[in-house]
Amino acid sequence: MRPQDRSNAVDSNYLERIGQILLPVKQRSYEFMQLAPGHDVLDVGCGPGTDTIPLAQLVGESGHVTGMDSDWQMIELARQRAEQAGVADRISHDMGDATDLNYDDDRFDSCRSERVFQLIPAPERVLAEMVRVTRPGGRVVVADADWTTVSIDLTPMDLETRLRQVFVTRTSLNGESGRQLYRLFKEAGLVEVMYDIVPLSFTSYKMMRYVLNADRAEAAALSDGLVTAEELDTWNKKLQQADEAGTFFAFVTSILVAGVKPGH
Repeated sequence: MRPQDRSNAVDSNYLERIGQILLPVKQRSYEFMQLAPGHDVLDVGCGPGTDTIPLAQLVGESGHVTGMDSDWQMIELARQRAEQAGVADRISHDMGDATDLNYDDDRFDSCRSERVFQLIPAPERVLAEMVRVTRPGGRVVVADADWTTVSIDLTPMDLETRLRQVFVTRTSLNGESGRQLYRLFKEAGLVEVMYDIVPLSFTSYKMMRYVLNADRAEAAALSDGLVTAEELDTWNKKLQQADEAGTFFAFVTSILVAGVKPGH
């Protein structure tokens, strides 16, 4: 699943590059799942298998990982990669709808999702499904960004504020998803809820534009009349100059939340 593109076109290169940036978030999510050999786990919005393959290594030969995604091309790529990694015998990759998971109640020892809630207007429906398919005593883990926290070291600040509005409202369906997670977990009845806040920083102008999908955001800002072409040109020239001088800096915050399904 891709925040920069709501079409069915595959952009596995984007996912791989973002995956490298998000390694601290991913590793922390695995820790929050409290994985053990023999566990049966689910990755909702698995994309090209970026997480299902390392999860399969963590649950061992006696465990099983299920990845689901709404993009059949992603599923095909994930299956190929599992074969190449030699773990296809302990991973299933399924087409599906995150708001209506095709799995039995109380099946999985843990369930995770990353960068999916920002793509959907009703994340509580996905969380409810994740809770349903997790066994009592099992853990549910979700990570997502809060795009309202995008910050770039450059004046004028008012231009950054206007562009941030676009990052939140136009490049994702739910750009505030990260900040909502703690409340959603509590409202879903999960217990022992814990969270971690992980800053993602950029010292490369090119990488920042890639991650924030700046081309699309700027086009939307121009279309909405939030900025002028001259303002954007000046803004980007200054950012490029900062990059060339080695002083460019920007960040956005990712929030990771975990909880236990009661009833164990």
